Amino acid sequence: MYRRSLLPALLALPFATRAQTPPWSPDRPVRLLVGFAAGGSTDTTARIIAQAITPALGQSVLVENRTGAGGNIASEAAARAQPDGYTLVMGSMGTHAVNQALFSNLPFHVARDFAPVSLVVLSPVLLVVHPAVPARSVAELIALAKSRPGGLNCGTGGSGTSQHFAAVLFEQQAGVRFTQVAFRGGAPAMSELVAGRIDLIFSPVVEALQQVRAGQVRALGLSRPERSPQMPDTPTIGQELPGYAFGSWLGVFAPAGTPAPVIARLSTEIATAVAQPDTREKLIQLGYEPVGSTAEEFATFQAAELPRVAELVRASGALPN
Repeated sequence: MYRRSLLPALLALPFATRAQTPPWSPDRPVRLLVGFAAGGSTDTTARIIAQAITPALGQSVLVENRTGAGGNIASEAAARAQPDGYTLVMGSMGTHAVNQALFSNLPFHVARDFAPVSLVVLSPVLLVVHPAVPARSVAELIALAKSRPGGLNCGTGGSGTSQHFAAVLFEQQAGVRFTQVAFRGGAPAMSELVAGRIDLIFSPVVEALQQVRAGQVRALGLSRPERSPQMPDTPTIGQELPGYAFGSWLGVFAPAGTPAPVIARLSTEIATAVAQPDTREKLIQLGYEPVGSTAEEFATFQAAELPRVAELVRASGALPN
């Protein structure tokens, strides 16, 4: 459910040959909307990409935070913007897949009202526990959870978040049951874990690396199929729970109807920027897997994500926060 099934169509397609730069060039600053607070993982990624593509576009790319409603405020603003290339949005699995299944009254449709530009990164999750939890491996955690059904408190960033889905998938495949405790975001959940008031979290790597390195929490496993070069000593969850894999993603969207040459130029510059060693290193240091796709690859990827994520929402019983 991660690279092997999260990206089936994307990995089957070769990158398009870009023989020449499309003719569109911006003549004023470009806005990149973010539906979450400054300093968060989505915002940080947006700022890395904005900074990286500014020189190539010859215009500033300004990150604008419009928070609220699980990212829907920024998404709606982008969907209603002029389709001219000057308003983009940094979307995620949450904003541009989960929310379509989670909210019954969205004033936009994530497929019809947006034009995919580039898939920027994949984001695995890291299973971390408080040091007081007597489990030093995924197998030991499973055994502990089976001996104490519902006795371990698992924090999430809220119903319908990646932490929630990753935990539900783990419960289903391991045959265990946690008591899930929803917080208003991943940061409060991590704070409670560090304080010892909950036992574990399936956290986006970017939100857990600092605490792991400081010894405040213990990492048991990564949700990607292979070990991460950033955490070579941390096994994958699938090594002890065969078949388990999970990941979310971030990508750039434009309003539907944005001219093809505009999309092509933006897609080219984002993919080129992500391929640059300094940009890749920044993203890897955050715990991401850099991608940088074509617009066509991203559209195919999102089309596969919508039914997959809708089933996750159904199976998890997620409700809007």
